[in-house]
Amino acid sequence: MNEKNTLFTPFKLGPVTLRNRFIRAGANEGMVVDGAPSKALVKHHRDMAAGGVGLTTVAYGAVSKVGRTLPNQVWMRPEILPDLEALAEAVHAEGGAISYQITHGGSFVTSVKVEEPTMSASGGFNKAGFMRGNLRKRAMTRADMDLVAQQFVDAAELCRQAGFDAVEIHMGHGYLLNQFISPISNKRTDEYGGSAENRARFPAEVLRRVKEKVGHQMAVLAKINVADGVPGGATADDAIVTARLLQQAGADMLVLSGGRNMESGWFMFGSNFDMDEMKKVLKGSWLTGLMMKLSQIGTPKVQFREMYFLEYSRQIRAAVDIPLAYLGGARSLANAEQAMAEGFEAVVMARPLIHDSQFVNKLQRGEVKASGCINCNRCIPYIYHPAGTMCVMNPPNDVALNRVRAAG
Repeated sequence: MNEKNTLFTPFKLGPVTLRNRFIRAGANEGMVVDGAPSKALVKHHRDMAAGGVGLTTVAYGAVSKVGRTLPNQVWMRPEILPDLEALAEAVHAEGGAISYQITHGGSFVTSVKVEEPTMSASGGFNKAGFMRGNLRKRAMTRADMDLVAQQFVDAAELCRQAGFDAVEIHMGHGYLLNQFISPISNKRTDEYGGSAENRARFPAEVLRRVKEKVGHQMAVLAKINVADGVPGGATADDAIVTARLLQQAGADMLVLSGGRNMESGWFMFGSNFDMDEMKKVLKGSWLTGLMMKLSQIGTPKVQFREMYFLEYSRQIRAAVDIPLAYLGGARSLANAEQAMAEGFEAVVMARPLIHDSQFVNKLQRGEVKASGCINCNRCIPYIYHPAGTMCVMNPPNDVALNRVRAAG
């Protein structure tokens, strides 16, 4: 069977079968009302499923209220079960499967004031939170770890009750679990610091506990960094260690991403942000705008290239036999076929699907061979917009849909 045919064949992911190998990446949608999914979020992911993706990933479900990085993020609690059910039902009605990306920001809390010092792998000054007065971070105790691990378990169980097919535990991009994995933020000297094995120990514990609770009914994925992309950060060799520990912990698949929000957003997206579009969207929020401007100091100029994480991801593919999902600059049928040929089990994308939710269907029908996304990154600021994430080349989103809860 050639790679083109493989792309559109069913794939068994843990206890779940996906209709094909295309996954909509978890990428913040900004479609939230009172910490619950909005009707705009339901429409967004229904459109993804109607457009042909095998699995659509709802981004950033904070496992606790203090785990949010932005005020317009879902935080997982029993009260929002009807909203989660509405989201899952809409995707299933279109023949797709749905995953929730569950995470905790730890010290990366950029737009919410937290009353106490934010939790992290290590203590000290919190550069990610200083604009909102979260000046200090504290090293997590064993009791903190048990609490947070249970919050991940509870969030996964809530998703199971709502009818979700999978959860993706976010261990990349500088959020709490990545704050353990990355030597940039982990300065511990106990069994959770130092070596790459020790730094990945707590994230692996979290995944193991989630797997034990929901793994018979749901697929349990983890998103990890192939590298942090900056000197002193985690490397591909570190990622291999993390991948092996997560395989031992029972992960059904690893989604391979990269970069950290504060230190290397350009590495994560494979190109620079459009700061003019960012200023336009954030014109009423000087604080967030200043934060974004400061984050660009010293940023290298990077030209987008297709499959920009391939060299890193190949190293991980060669070192583990767990299912891996390729993410990073897949923009065409040829890119997706290459990912299959290189031994990856799935292809993950966000920007091409934000540009055209029908992209997978069009690929399968032979109507297009490549995305019309021009990699301008002007969609990224719209996580801060009242209507939520959108492609600037498309008609604007309906703001009214983003003011009503999913089950409202």
